[in-house]
Amino acid sequence: MREHEFILTLACPDTKGVVHAVSGLLYQAGCNILDSQQFGDLEGDDATGLFFMRVHFEAPPQLADAPTLERLFGHVRQQFAMRARFHAVAQRSRVLLMVSQHGHCLNDLLFRWKSGQLPIDVVGVVGNHATFAGLVEGYGLPFHHLPIARDGGDPAAAKRAQEAQVRALVASERVDLVVLARYMQILSAELCAELEGRAINIHHSFLPSFKGAKPYAQAHARGVKLIGATAHYVTADLDEGPIIEQDVARVDHSLSADDLTAVGRDVECVVLARAVRWHVEHRVLLNGHKTVVFR
Repeated sequence: MREHEFILTLACPDTKGVVHAVSGLLYQAGCNILDSQQFGDLEGDDATGLFFMRVHFEAPPQLADAPTLERLFGHVRQQFAMRARFHAVAQRSRVLLMVSQHGHCLNDLLFRWKSGQLPIDVVGVVGNHATFAGLVEGYGLPFHHLPIARDGGDPAAAKRAQEAQVRALVASERVDLVVLARYMQILSAELCAELEGRAINIHHSFLPSFKGAKPYAQAHARGVKLIGATAHYVTADLDEGPIIEQDVARVDHSLSADDLTAVGRDVECVVLARAVRWHVEHRVLLNGHKTVVFR
């Protein structure tokens, strides 16, 4: 039963006995392991020396809540200096979407959510423009038009006021994940810090190439043969956050800049949907400036 299923994610210094200790404890507690994946980052100049593990298991009724499992795991956590969390499979992530004036990623995510393809609860959509209010309301969701007022006042103050509204919405709706579905505003360092590890952005380029407002025009000017998109966690360093997913599409000389844009938008939708799914299924673990993704 889904209400008895949990996912354990952990990271700790790579050492002997971690898998044995974790699986042994779950076995002794009467749990049934359904799936287990692990990775040790020990090679390369930028290796972190950390061990990562994701375990999907079914717990007996008397243990079927995260706080009880956390207490059960206390000794092993301390023994191996672990960062570990239990996630109830039946508890869906509450997601807030944010958009500006390009709606392809927004519409794709809403369709996947409404059709049951994406296991999330969308609590609403924030737009700094009202362009997609009708689309969002057609899905039966609230649209929060939060423009950044610039009527001759201080732009920084206007941005702070708008982000205060976003913060209030995140708190009142108990938001687990914020998705920037082509939200074309740079989040402040303070908001990035508050949303660390729980805000995903889609960049319309195969990072780090062709940054900026018109990457497809840049790509067309360079005659590229591959274009792509990158989904990453939001950080204060613009478009430099830990990468979750990337994909590319092959193109050729016959395509115009507008053609490249159309192809690229399709890639963006797919890449962002994958990143959101993997995040809410607790398949993405942060590893410094990188991620470990258990697919």
